Amino acid sequence: MPQRREQRERRRHRGSHQYYDEKRGKHTLGKVLAVIQLLISVIFVGILFNSGMIPMKYLAAGAAVLFVLFALTFGLQFARSKVNLIGVILSILISAALAFGTYYFMNMHKAISNLGGAEYKTDNMIVVVKKEDSAQSILDTENYIFGVQTAADRTNNEKMLTKLTTLIGQEPNVKEFTTIQEEAQALLDGRIEAAIYNEAFNSLIADDIEGYEDQIRILYQYGIDTKLEKVDQSVTEPFNVYISGIDVYGPISTNSRSDVNIIATVNPKTRQVLLTTTPRDYYVLLPGVSGNQRDKLTHAGIYGVDVSMATLEQLYNTDINYYARVNFTSLIEIVDTLGGIDVNSEYAFETRFGAQGYSFQKGVNHLNGKQALAFSRERHSFASGDNQRGKNQEAVITAIINKMLDPSMLTKAMDIVKELDDCVETNVSMDQLSKLIQMQLNSGGNWSILTDNAIGTGDSNTCYSSGSQMLYVMNPNEVSVSSISSKINRILGGEKITQ
Repeated sequence: MPQRREQRERRRHRGSHQYYDEKRGKHTLGKVLAVIQLLISVIFVGILFNSGMIPMKYLAAGAAVLFVLFALTFGLQFARSKVNLIGVILSILISAALAFGTYYFMNMHKAISNLGGAEYKTDNMIVVVKKEDSAQSILDTENYIFGVQTAADRTNNEKMLTKLTTLIGQEPNVKEFTTIQEEAQALLDGRIEAAIYNEAFNSLIADDIEGYEDQIRILYQYGIDTKLEKVDQSVTEPFNVYISGIDVYGPISTNSRSDVNIIATVNPKTRQVLLTTTPRDYYVLLPGVSGNQRDKLTHAGIYGVDVSMATLEQLYNTDINYYARVNFTSLIEIVDTLGGIDVNSEYAFETRFGAQGYSFQKGVNHLNGKQALAFSRERHSFASGDNQRGKNQEAVITAIINKMLDPSMLTKAMDIVKELDDCVETNVSMDQLSKLIQMQLNSGGNWSILTDNAIGTGDSNTCYSSGSQMLYVMNPNEVSVSSISSKINRILGGEKITQ
C-alpha cells in the first residue's frame, strides 16, 4: 500500500510539472507575441512621424494608446489562469491591424510622393509626314525637305534640328514658314515632305485646317525637358496656386492649350480661399514669348505651364507660387472617386457633350464625373457665354474642395490619392503636401471659399500664335482686372473679406 501511494504521488507530481511546463510555454509564446506587437507599434508610429502629416498631439496620443495596449497584452501573460489566452488573441489582432495600417500608410505616402514635386515641363517635338508617305523611320528622311515655322517656339525647333542632324548624319534641308498653319498646309500641298513642330500646336492647326490630323502621321518624336524654377514658399503662409485645365483627354503630361485658368488664393491663417477665373480668350501678353504682340490666354499653355503662370502674374500684379494641371479625363475620375459632388447652378440649362445630353436644374445638383465635365464646359446656353462658364467651373472646384474636406472622405483617402496621382500634375513638393494635410488635421473646420471672375468685351484680332489669322478674343476690362488684383493681394495680406 505505501508503495502504491508513493507511485500515485510521483505520477501526480510529474503531471503537475508537465501542466506547469505547458502553461509556462504558453505564457512564453504570449510574451513573444506582445514584444512583436510592440515592435510593429514602434515602426507604425515612426512611419507616421517621418511622414510629417500627422499633428504631434495626435501622434503622441496614438503612441500612448499603443503603449497601453502593449502593457495590457504583456501583463496578461502573467495571469495564473486561461486569461493569458485573451492577451495572445489581442496581440495577434492588434499586430495584424498595425501591419495593415503600416502597409496602407506606406502606399499612401508613396502615392503622395509621386503626386507632388514636378520639376520639369516637357515639350514633345514631332516630325510628321503625310499618312501615305513611304518613310518608315526618321532614317528614311535623309533627302527630305523639312518645314519649320519661325513665329514661335524657336528654341525647341533649334534643339529638334540639332537632334535630327545627329540622327540622319547631316544637316536637314529646311524650309521656313511664318506660321504653323502655313507649315502644315505646305505639308499637305506637297511643298515640303516633313514638318517639324511642337505637338502642342496641333490644336492651332486643327482650328484652321479641317481634318488635318486624319491626313498625317507622326514619324518621330523627341521630348525636350526644361527645368522649372524651384518654389520657395511654405503652404503655412498665404500663397497662390494656378489651376490649369487642359483641353485634351489622355495623359496629364500632354502639352495643350489651357482651357481653364483659375488662380486659387489661399490664406491658411484666415482660412480663406479665393477662386479667380480668367476667360480663356483674354487678349494678353505672354511674357518671354510674344514680345509686344498679344495672344489668347489659352495659347499660353502651348508654351508651358510656367508661361501661363507668368501671364497671370503680370495681369494681376501678384506672385503665383504653385500650379496644378488637370485634363478632361482627370475631372471625370476625381469626381467619380469622391462619389459625386453637389454643385450649385445659377441657371437651369441643357447641354450636349459628345453623344450624351445633360440637364441641370437651378440650385443644387448632385453630379457624377461626366455630368460635372458637361456642366463645366457649357457656355452657349448663357448670355454671358464664357464668363458664366468660368463661374460654373468655380462652382465645380468649390464642390470638390468641400467634398474632400468632409471627414467621411478619410475612408477613401487611398483611392483619392491614387486617383490624383494619375490625374494631376503639380509642383507642390511632398514636404509641402504633408504640411497641408497636417495643417487641416490639426485645425479641422471649414474654409471660406470665395469666387470672382474677370470680364471683358468680345472682339476679333490677330494672335501671336496664329499669325495673321483673325480670331475671336476678349479684351480685358481694366476695372475688373484691377478689382481682382486688389482682392487677391488683400487676402494674401491677411484681410478677411466677404463676397
